[in-house]
Amino acid sequence: MVIGFIGLGNMAKAMISGILAGQLVQPGDITGSAATEETRQKVSADFGIRTSDSNSQVAAESDIIVLAVKPQYLPVVIEDINDNVDDSKLIVSIAAGKTTKQLTQYFSRPVKIVRCMPNTPALVGAGCSAVCRSENVTDAELESAMKLLRCCGLAEVVPESLMDAVVGVSGSSPAFVFMFIEAMADAAVREGMPRQQAYRFAAQSVMGSAKLMLETGKTPAELKDMVCSPAGTTIEGVAALEKGAFRASVIDAVTAASERSKKM
Repeated sequence: MVIGFIGLGNMAKAMISGILAGQLVQPGDITGSAATEETRQKVSADFGIRTSDSNSQVAAESDIIVLAVKPQYLPVVIEDINDNVDDSKLIVSIAAGKTTKQLTQYFSRPVKIVRCMPNTPALVGAGCSAVCRSENVTDAELESAMKLLRCCGLAEVVPESLMDAVVGVSGSSPAFVFMFIEAMADAAVREGMPRQQAYRFAAQSVMGSAKLMLETGKTPAELKDMVCSPAGTTIEGVAALEKGAFRASVIDAVTAASERSKKM
């Protein structure tokens, strides 16, 4: 099996790293194209994969073609590779906001498309990817795509109607989490803690809290109540967050990201 990447940006590199770490294929079974020679040389040196300046060549050589370019470039890219895509090839798109119907229209004919929405924690093998497929993708082909994505973290199938919600809750949300970590660290610095130590304490607390929820199966509300002792420090902080409409602001941010995705 040959896997081809059209575009060799951060998400493509995260997937390539995960695929090789999981030993799904060998470096020689991965090929990719990028607009600049500098990018092609660096990715080839880092991972040992084959690279090309030709999108069509990558498509012709590949069994699975990963479209890893920005959404606005998809029409041009698909025009480049259209003649090299047939029923034997599986298209995996990680472009935000582009539905399987839109992608099919770009190809001007039915092709096998798996659409996914990964997020940047995939760069450290802790990503979260939502996946849906066009009607002509078989269960076996879907599973092939899922194996690629699971190399970078969690991957789950969702109805395509929920993909815009996914953009808000996992695609864009790492930025919100980073802002939260930064704000907690700022507060610790205000109290006298050195900056880099504050970052470590805040980030580890966020990571540990998420791990605790996932591994115990308890709801966020249950775990919050475990920390909130009567008349203690935590409930005082919770009250301050509620006064500042913390949860309402988070809901608004996720909703705004989802709504933007619908308009792309």
